[in-house]
Amino acid sequence: MNKFQSRSFQKSVMYALNGVRLAFRSQRNFRKHLVIAFLTFAIAFFLRVTVVEFCIIFFANTLVLVCEMFNSVIEFVIDAYYKNKWAKLAKLSKDIGAGAVLISASASAVISLLIYASKIYDLYL
Repeated sequence: MNKFQSRSFQKSVMYALNGVRLAFRSQRNFRKHLVIAFLTFAIAFFLRVTVVEFCIIFFANTLVLVCEMFNSVIEFVIDAYYKNKWAKLAKLSKDIGAGAVLISASASAVISLLIYASKIYDLYL
């Protein structure tokens, strides 16, 4: 690998990290989902879930964060295209994006609750 490729990869990583930072700074719901993710990880640690169970919980929470970031991108692009004016197609697009976040967050909650419920059940048996 030559010097140019290494710098290019590093720049790509820096751009990606900047995107995560921007999402954290500008998107309230992203921050809320991140806090919830850390709480679920703390509960997982406390309940001593298996590595596989933790990976499932981690993946589910990561999916929510990624959906939230894509939803933000959709909203930014639509706002730029419509110049922040109300339009029916803009509303429909934003609602569908928000629906994707809702579905992923609901699935993540169900997955976590099922895993935690089985661990709590085992503790009391």
